[in-house]
Amino acid sequence: MDIARLPFDADAMLAGLRPWIECESPTYDAAAVGRMMDLAARDLVDLGAAPERIPGRLGFGDCLRARIGSPDGRGILVLGHMDTVHPVGTLADLPFRREGARAYGPGICDMKGGNYLALEALRQLKAAGIPTKLPVTILFTSDEEVGSPATRDLIEAEAAKAALVLVPEPGGIGGETTSGRYAIARFEIETIGRPSHAGARLSEGRSAIREMARRILEIEAMTSEDCTFSVGVVEAGRWVNCVASRARGEVLSMAKRQADLDDGVARMLALSDATGEVAFHVRRGVTRPVWEPSAATLALFERARALAASIGVTLTHRSAGGGSDGNFTGAMGIPTLDGLGVEGDKFHTLEEHILVDTLASRGRIMAGLLATCDASG
Repeated sequence: MDIARLPFDADAMLAGLRPWIECESPTYDAAAVGRMMDLAARDLVDLGAAPERIPGRLGFGDCLRARIGSPDGRGILVLGHMDTVHPVGTLADLPFRREGARAYGPGICDMKGGNYLALEALRQLKAAGIPTKLPVTILFTSDEEVGSPATRDLIEAEAAKAALVLVPEPGGIGGETTSGRYAIARFEIETIGRPSHAGARLSEGRSAIREMARRILEIEAMTSEDCTFSVGVVEAGRWVNCVASRARGEVLSMAKRQADLDDGVARMLALSDATGEVAFHVRRGVTRPVWEPSAATLALFERARALAASIGVTLTHRSAGGGSDGNFTGAMGIPTLDGLGVEGDKFHTLEEHILVDTLASRGRIMAGLLATCDASG
């Protein structure tokens, strides 16, 4: 298949992507995520698909699923998320804009740009009259940025019916894709002290904030080359003239090997202590299993590499930190190639951007994979 002949146009793709970026969709705003799913559903209808809304759970937004081609047999699962880390209103500080080779906006890299190019790949194949060898299922989820607590079962159920999984998460600048991911665990931590009036009776109180600060330093000092620990959320206090009796936080731990993460989990849970004047509780949250590259995943990468080479693009692969829903499908043993989305950088920040031209080049590679992959991967 000559993917170079497909008329991908990066400028046109960026124009089509813009409404997606300007529809802010933070994970914790189910209605906002729903509005984003509405936009994606419209684009799927234009492809001739019949998108299905799957109601959200645990307070998270709906998911979106569409099937293209015969429903018989194992097919290709295109797996992406539409939630972002950017709260509604981020557009004021990170407006959609193009500056030379880059385009900026909340969620443009992680991962609306990749989701959009996957749909564009299907559009291009349809317009060219090129069928896929396997049926294709598109699944857009709503809670990936918080570990997929409400959608893991859905993801794994769809993946179990697939011959392979393509994940258009951000691609690394310079042609990088992802063939494996580190294991990740999340924790909720809480300190419970004793309140008092901070002005009149300071000594009678036992500050949950003070103890939380001490515990944060203790937790982050546990970081090693084998397993990292970082506290990313802290909430405490309401009145400055009150000694805070409760504080809570969230911790992320990551390791390249499952055994190292398991050891890190045990160490975190062992920190719980209710015997002191200020109690400290650790509760384990969602976990992403380690995904190690399999022979089938590496064969899938080689197919992508050959397609890229045909248009003068060099692809590489590596195991990466930072979880994705590819952790689940890869750990299930299903051939999974991640990092197939648009190339960019600084995602999760107010400098999030993509390299515009890679909308087209990565779109061509995605189209080639969709058109040429068969049941053997």
